[in-house]
Amino acid sequence: MIAFVQGPVAVVGAGVAVVEVGGVGMAVQCTPTTLATLRVGEVARLATSLVVREDSLTLFGFVDDDERATFEVLQAAPGVGPKLAQAILGVHSPEALRAAVAGGDEKALIAVPGIGKAKAAKLLLEYKDKLGAPHGTVPAQKPVASGPAPWHEQLHSALVGLGYAPREAEEAVTRVTPEAEAQSVPDVGALLRLALRGLNRAR
Repeated sequence: MIAFVQGPVAVVGAGVAVVEVGGVGMAVQCTPTTLATLRVGEVARLATSLVVREDSLTLFGFVDDDERATFEVLQAAPGVGPKLAQAILGVHSPEALRAAVAGGDEKALIAVPGIGKAKAAKLLLEYKDKLGAPHGTVPAQKPVASGPAPWHEQLHSALVGLGYAPREAEEAVTRVTPEAEAQSVPDVGALLRLALRGLNRAR
């Protein structure tokens, strides 16, 4: 098992980052919020989970061990593959997810693209005794470091990466612009969650 990868970031693309490890480029599937923390040329350390299929080996990357462990619990549920598990973590941090499951919050799961009301109810039951109790207050997301891509480009790319059409993504970015402009350093993770809530209401 590959527990983590560490090295300079060679590429940050839609849904994937390439991290150079010992002269080899490791392609790592990441959530939009994780990708937003990476910068090409800077050293990154990502906790990883290797998903083995008959025709593929896919490496998924996470900001820390807690997120990786949560991913592995999520995808073990019936009807939840690695892509949906990753989408859930793209919307909710592990602690926010534990709080949602403990509180029976269906709306929190419905906010994830690909999860409807019926599936959300089933997953709440499935995860109730597997994710564990919340550890405490839900931590605030760390502000994304400044870099070449403005916050609105990062957010737009993140939404497109989650499956929304470019036009939908642009409209969502416009809706959260006042919130972003009120922050000294726009928090792309928090803005992403706000944008997703608006998109789900619009649908």
